Amino acid sequence: MNRLQAVRPFGQRIWLDNLSRELLQTGELARLLADDGIAGVTSNPAIFHKAISTDPRYQDELAALKTDASLSAEQRYETLVIADIQAACDLTLPQYQATAGDDGYVSLEVSPALSRDEAGTLAAARRLWAAIDRPNAMIKIPATPEGIAAFGQLTAEGINVNITLLFSLPQVEAVWDAYIAGLSARHAAGQPLRHVKAVASFFLSRVDSLLDAQLPAELQGKAAVSLSKVAYQRYLARFHGEEFAVLKAAGARPQFLLWASTGTKNKAYSDVLYVESLIGDETVNTVPDATLALFRDHGNAAATLVQGADEARAVLEAAAAAGVDFNAAGEQLQRDGLVLFEKAFAELLVLTA
Repeated sequence: MNRLQAVRPFGQRIWLDNLSRELLQTGELARLLADDGIAGVTSNPAIFHKAISTDPRYQDELAALKTDASLSAEQRYETLVIADIQAACDLTLPQYQATAGDDGYVSLEVSPALSRDEAGTLAAARRLWAAIDRPNAMIKIPATPEGIAAFGQLTAEGINVNITLLFSLPQVEAVWDAYIAGLSARHAAGQPLRHVKAVASFFLSRVDSLLDAQLPAELQGKAAVSLSKVAYQRYLARFHGEEFAVLKAAGARPQFLLWASTGTKNKAYSDVLYVESLIGDETVNTVPDATLALFRDHGNAAATLVQGADEARAVLEAAAAAGVDFNAAGEQLQRDGLVLFEKAFAELLVLTA
């Protein structure tokens, strides 16, 4: 068992935060699934911009699509990447089947331009879900108020969702509220719950990058991990307590926390900080290639997520006493994240125009 596979006995699944035709067609993604126990794939506009702009495997199809003047740049982009999502879903389908739907998911994001448009998000999510036509697909939606409202409705419709750009505890709680409300509506309508899967993507390194400058030295590099550990304690209370009991008995799955933005940005910190520190049951960590290689080389697997919960709360209290407003920071980070995704998406459409 290699170091990445050693994470699995602690109940966490490692997903790959990357997708391209190179990964698919060279067999590299299949190798990662087989050798490292990778259990899912996430994508975003920046990932696909890099893939389409650097991987020659896209160019012939893209040139052919550009000869059809009836297609918009976004339709050409979707044609390219939906094929990749489908191929990745087919590779991960055996895991999905073997785990009765616990593992083997692949995420595709709706256009970031829809982040403040609930109706537009709903329409795009339904369209992409139907176009991919795979039970182990996930539609990725940002956790704006409009996105959260759409997420609740999509959950009621039985569509798998990866709700992303979470940076604060109130944002996470609002997502869980929507998930439970969506499942409750589905249950009340007599619809099955077992196949519905959702994750809540909580971003880490960006939190420390923003807050370290506001913190004394002894608290630097601790905010993101501490927030995550406190969020996980809230997850346990909500999904393993009375609130979720009826839905769980009817077959509903809890909405796992997914640790995102897990590549270490500050070179003063461990290069596997956001993987090693947050290993625990019923969680996912989506890892970029570089961090995956680093953990494979020298990462240590242990049940770290449940360790130090009291210390984590103390860190948050000390940071707040030092003047940090975690909720305001979360809103700022979400806005900044949307700008980055919108920029990457706009650049994508330039490629396919």
